[in-house]
Amino acid sequence: MSLEERIREVNKRIEQACLRSGRSAEDVNIVAVTKYVSTAMVDKVLASGLKHVGENRWQNAQEKWNALGNRGTWHFIGHLQTNKVKDVIGKFEYIHSLDRMSLAKEMEKCAAAHGLVVKTFLQVNVSGEESKYGMAPAEAAAFLEKIQKFTHIRVIGLMTMAPFEDRPEDTRIVFRDLRELRDDLNRRGVTKEPLTELSMGMSNDFEVAIEEGATWVRLGSILVGKEEGE
Repeated sequence: MSLEERIREVNKRIEQACLRSGRSAEDVNIVAVTKYVSTAMVDKVLASGLKHVGENRWQNAQEKWNALGNRGTWHFIGHLQTNKVKDVIGKFEYIHSLDRMSLAKEMEKCAAAHGLVVKTFLQVNVSGEESKYGMAPAEAAAFLEKIQKFTHIRVIGLMTMAPFEDRPEDTRIVFRDLRELRDDLNRRGVTKEPLTELSMGMSNDFEVAIEEGATWVRLGSILVGKEEGE
């Protein structure tokens, strides 16, 4: 399938998932995960009409951003080392992986130096897997309260990664728990502004994530693949 055909197929599946759950497809945003493809492929992705691209390591993203950073909206979706914050702030409009205080402090410092407010997601390890980053759900409220003093970080929602399951339906509880955590934090008024976004769902399970309220899905293999020049 060509890139255009894959985009049409993904959009069709998003629309069907929204129909099943009584949502509007306009409320679901696609982040094309381009970590396994070349700069030339990212150029094709942006030319295709997809607006959002996601990378998970600055070392892999640098060449692509230098060539194409003035096009599209860039998301940093991987674990962010504190010493790489200076490379990312000012280039990536969204950071999906805020998960600790040392990172929040460095992001605040670098964003202040750039005169920016960075949109970010709090990464929560809902599944409790040791192999995954993110804070425990029970830690989220206290962490959000502590970073209210930071004026250059704007937490817009929560992010999680579900375990890879042969049956995507088995991931539903993870996505449901993240949505319910967000709703609980909003009811409690933990943040100055309500948390509106949920970054959850990947190629294997994005339809279930959408049915449970995802507003951003991070799609790599199903959308842009792993291409020739990898």
